Amino acid sequence: MSELKKGDKVTWQSHGGTAEGAVEKKISRDTHAAKRDVKASPDDPQYLVKSEKSGGEAVHKPAALKKKK
Repeated sequence: MSELKKGDKVTWQSHGGTAEGAVEKKISRDTHAAKRDVKASPDDPQYLVKSEKSGGEAVHKPAALKKKK
């Protein structure tokens, strides 16, 4: 997958099915986001995404996100 950037529209699998939203930021170091501790590095980044439907935030690895066309 190509590099995601802030504002990219993405989908991901959630508890209730497929969720849609936008990338808020790339996380490339250990931090706290979306109410949890996030393990990340420049070689293994994660992305903070915001759901269009609920407004909730989540953190996912790039493989879990699919860029919308």
